Amino acid sequence: MKLKSAKVLVTGAGGFIGSHLVEALCAAGASVTALVHYDSRPDFSNLELLLPQTREGIRIVSGNVEDPYLISSVVQGQDFVFHLAALIAIPYSYVAPLSYVRTNVEGTLNVLEACRTHRIPRLIHTSTSETYGTAQYKPIDEKHPLQGQSPYSATKIAADKLVESFYLSYKLPVVTVRPFNTYGPRQSARAVIPTIISQALSQPAVRLGSLTPLRDLTYVLDTVAGFLALAQCDEAVGQVVNLGTGSAISIGDLAALILRKLGMEKKIVVDPDRIRPEGSEVESLLSSPRKAEELSGWRPTFSLERGISETIEFIRAHPDRFRPSVYNR
Repeated sequence: MKLKSAKVLVTGAGGFIGSHLVEALCAAGASVTALVHYDSRPDFSNLELLLPQTREGIRIVSGNVEDPYLISSVVQGQDFVFHLAALIAIPYSYVAPLSYVRTNVEGTLNVLEACRTHRIPRLIHTSTSETYGTAQYKPIDEKHPLQGQSPYSATKIAADKLVESFYLSYKLPVVTVRPFNTYGPRQSARAVIPTIISQALSQPAVRLGSLTPLRDLTYVLDTVAGFLALAQCDEAVGQVVNLGTGSAISIGDLAALILRKLGMEKKIVVDPDRIRPEGSEVESLLSSPRKAEELSGWRPTFSLERGISETIEFIRAHPDRFRPSVYNR
């Protein structure tokens, strides 16, 4: 299967990764329908940042993955469905876990049923490295046990298992892509790298949660390239595939690196409000990207320093998109 001239639906298209994926699909020659979350704002979130000529070629639909009738209508007739719509903020999942069940679990079920009903040739489902929890061994390959260390990760595990069941029960042609910590332009301050950069640019100190967890950080354009490669890889159907760099850095060292890139010296403060509940913090995420390369030839190309430079440039150019004095759950 090839993306050129294909009809493609992206759920969660207004999100961080989703907007970059839409952009890449358009560049690949696909005919894209972008499902963005409906709300009262008169804009299309991150899709507003695409070039006007790119955005004008996209069919944009506002809606909600929790509505099975809407999902059925936008899925019908597609060649590929990329399912990225999800609630992703871990801290808010402690506050409103039912919202995560409805969006991440029931929303995924709606996408699966629509793809089965309309016999969609390829579904690409988005998982997360958080489903692994703290590493029991490193690097983490796709055989690593799954651990629900937050309500968010528990709902993503449930969604992944629903996807697995639809492949085994109905032979639905699905690929589960499991990105490690993706970062880059357009990411909100609910993620650690924009949090550090936006605070460093405007606040007297950088306030973070725990500084010891290790994270495998993948630049968004590399993650998107992985989505495209695996979507077109027949051998990946029925598989779960990691997308990561195979290297990790602690949050404390990451903050120090960003401050060096900015040429700044600022205090890094551990904020108790930002620390996860005991037992919930994922201490180490380090991927094995071997399977992705073996199946599709995908390899990350952006160094961490290059990716951070690109992210700094974006945040400097769009300060209005960040509220560094406020803790975004």
